[in-house]
Amino acid sequence: MPDTQWEKVLWKSQPFPDNYVPDSFLSSLRRNANFRPYSYWSLVLASCAIVQQLAVIFIFLAIFVNLKERTLDPRILVWLSIGAFMLGVTIWERLDYHKFDSLSRRNGCAKIAKSSILVFLALLALSPVLKTLTAATSSDSIWALSSCLFVLNVVLADYSPAAPLGMVRERLTSVLSMNAAISSSVVLASRLSDDASVFALMVFSVQVFALFPILRHRLQATPAAVRVVITALLAGSTILLALPLSIVVAVILCATFMFVTFIGPCVLFWSQKYKNEIRGPWDVAVPKVN
Repeated sequence: MPDTQWEKVLWKSQPFPDNYVPDSFLSSLRRNANFRPYSYWSLVLASCAIVQQLAVIFIFLAIFVNLKERTLDPRILVWLSIGAFMLGVTIWERLDYHKFDSLSRRNGCAKIAKSSILVFLALLALSPVLKTLTAATSSDSIWALSSCLFVLNVVLADYSPAAPLGMVRERLTSVLSMNAAISSSVVLASRLSDDASVFALMVFSVQVFALFPILRHRLQATPAAVRVVITALLAGSTILLALPLSIVVAVILCATFMFVTFIGPCVLFWSQKYKNEIRGPWDVAVPKVN
């Protein structure tokens, strides 16, 4: 073998065979270079956002069933939606209290009130149209379409923590998730029997599928205890709403929440030991850009 030292270059002619492997070839081998192991409880805490999203969908479906069976007065639902909206605005304002002066907060409140009134009037005017939107479509097709749209909503929802300084990051997937949920709400609302029920359900759907994800994304930056309490309240409300409808459904919901919260993170935590990413001099060079 030649006494010259082998160099890892292609532009230079060297007296070595093409399949030559130096003794130092594996000296820079690295295993799981960028892997950061998760703790079990951090995964459980991260799953709270998924549970909240599932709970909101199930609460909406329970409200829809009660409206369809006329066991819930739509006027009560409208007032509950208005109260929930005011509570959400108050929480948002408290989170931003130290970031803006009083004038900016007043302007923000005025803008929110104007937008809310416009959405309220638009839904009120469109309710008669939405009630007859799917009159020529069978109910089986509506149930299947609604299920697919809600699955799409869960898959594409944004469960990541809030950006620094509380900024809301708009992602294409989160916008598609919201559109899927609102579309599902529209086709379900068209199965209701009167305009008031359609209006009440659409107002509620805007609350839980368009506004609540923004607030939930912001609450991801709050202490863990706040997220746990909100998750427990939503999950408990879902089970309480499902119990009068079907005990079997309530048990399935409880099992689903338990699986997502505890069993799923446990499986992910256990599978970390099989992570084995090998990097070495054979990999494609990655440029470092400052």
